[in-house]
Amino acid sequence: MSPARPPGPDGPASALNVPGTGGPEHRVAALTLAVLLVVGGAMGLVNLAIDGVVRDGVMRWTYGATMVACLLAAVPLVVRPRVGRWQTFGLVLLGDLIYVVVALCIEDPVRYATPLMLLFSSFVAAWFLEPWMLVVNMVATPVAVWIALGGSYPDVLSLAVQVGVHAGMLDLASAAVFLLRRRVERLLAATEALSQRDPLTGLANRRHLVDQAPRTWRQARREGVRVAAMVLDLDHFKQVNDVHGHAAGDAVLRAVATALSDTVRPSDLLARIGGEELVVLGLVGDPSEASRLAERLRSAVADSRSAHGHAVTASIGVALTSPVDGEDATDALWRLVDRADAAMYEAKEAGRDRVADFRPPRPRGTPAAEHLPSGQGGAARGRLDPPTVPGSAGARPSPRDPA
Repeated sequence: MSPARPPGPDGPASALNVPGTGGPEHRVAALTLAVLLVVGGAMGLVNLAIDGVVRDGVMRWTYGATMVACLLAAVPLVVRPRVGRWQTFGLVLLGDLIYVVVALCIEDPVRYATPLMLLFSSFVAAWFLEPWMLVVNMVATPVAVWIALGGSYPDVLSLAVQVGVHAGMLDLASAAVFLLRRRVERLLAATEALSQRDPLTGLANRRHLVDQAPRTWRQARREGVRVAAMVLDLDHFKQVNDVHGHAAGDAVLRAVATALSDTVRPSDLLARIGGEELVVLGLVGDPSEASRLAERLRSAVADSRSAHGHAVTASIGVALTSPVDGEDATDALWRLVDRADAAMYEAKEAGRDRVADFRPPRPRGTPAAEHLPSGQGGAARGRLDPPTVPGSAGARPSPRDPA
């Protein structure tokens, strides 16, 4: 729940194409490997029906068993489409070994067991594996080609040239795919950062706040604590823009964001949801803990200064909730923020630069209920609509400008 650094190339986005990360990526890897195994095994079995392709005797049985093993290896990947990084690495090296076995069982490997068969292993390694695993496969590729083509050329020099050409092209293609993958990961990371962070302050934005709500609610239920929302609105911020210009206002927002980031706890989430409105979401044990944190935030804003010495204060509203099983975390989040927003306006009305806690209004009695016979007043009051609180009906706070 920390507002810390946005995802980078080695962060969440870099796991998008690495199997075993718990998302759809490992299913894609598993199904891709399954398709390659089925296609390779089926194409290999066709050679058994062509005279003069596969050697007779033990080699023929070995070749057939290898192709059947390819088909069988695809079954668990289809039934349970999950594959980890190490499993993928093992299947890639198994692909290299299968090519060697096939080449040794073929009458003419140059014609019927071309090294292009290793293209599948090379591309899978480049797209799904870690860099060091890719390097291992790039070293294994020329070794596999050397063994497979060893008996097809009259001298070592001719063999070395062919191995260099075939293995070199395979490794070059593999490296190109790996570089493309890294480029895609960086673009995805940049896109993720833009969608989750406020570009002006670098804080989390409304979308990130919503995305983190389910995890926050689960943690609060698991630990038996409350969720606290603190809504901060900068006092007289419009005057800064009107008197000193929008560039000065932006500088003040960045200074405030820096001061708040240095003040919140590592587990708290600090987000900008409007023009000069920010939210801190965190877990607390009791209301006094939330009030102390809100007071520290208020002091941090008051003490912050932009590079040109401009400063503002903040009015802060605090609201707490105890998450319950079955409730929608996003709806509960905005109800909580609405209550904190209502408390923030109370702080504004009380003079600004202060903290106010949300207090539900007390139900007011009605004359009709008071004059009913004993035992009926409560029932009548129960049928009356409860008093409403501005912003407490679950409506989302409308930002002054998009986060």
